[in-house]
Amino acid sequence: MKRSLLAVAALAATFTVSAMAQSSQTPSAPAPATSTAPPTGVSKIAVIAFQPAVASTNEGRQALAQVQQKFAPKQAQLKAESDEIDSLKKQMQAAGSTLSPDERATRLRTIDDKEKTLQRQAQDAQSDFQQAMGEVYQGVAQKFYTVLQDYAQTHGYGLVLDSSSQQTPIVWADTKKADITQAVINEYNMKSGVAAPAALPAAPKTSTGATHRRTTTPH
Repeated sequence: MKRSLLAVAALAATFTVSAMAQSSQTPSAPAPATSTAPPTGVSKIAVIAFQPAVASTNEGRQALAQVQQKFAPKQAQLKAESDEIDSLKKQMQAAGSTLSPDERATRLRTIDDKEKTLQRQAQDAQSDFQQAMGEVYQGVAQKFYTVLQDYAQTHGYGLVLDSSSQQTPIVWADTKKADITQAVINEYNMKSGVAAPAALPAAPKTSTGATHRRTTTPH
């Protein structure tokens, strides 16, 4: 009847903060509208780490912190329930052979019931957290994409590839010349008017220097 709470305890201790820009469930950049007009002149190609860029904007970081704050009480509750179960297990172990068979069986049932309840609560909380993060990401991503389009057109880029997507066939890119991630983040921050939030988790790092990567095989 004993079951490990390792996974549940880890979840209770901390939710997956990087859900905003980390998993395969997180949407990538919106697909650009197709055009029937023939290409003219010479255009440039750029790369952008779209998902981390959205999470790195001032608005994205602020929204992320708000979601974390919203779920902090639930996180604390799960941690407290996990600690209670650990305490009950230690008490039963310390009692050892002094417990009657009936008393031991009763304690085991109590612990098992609490474990099942905690596991359900943790799964529900994780699902709610991921949904909230996804909604926040989508809201910022749509506005960020508009800024990206304007930036690309203004600076003569005819193609922008998403280096954070596993579906983008980028094998190598000289990010010193081609990566516009930080530039578009700066542009978005300026246009959004949202000031850099204070005392928040550091924004995900954008790439620097040449990047070598294979994206044809998902991790």
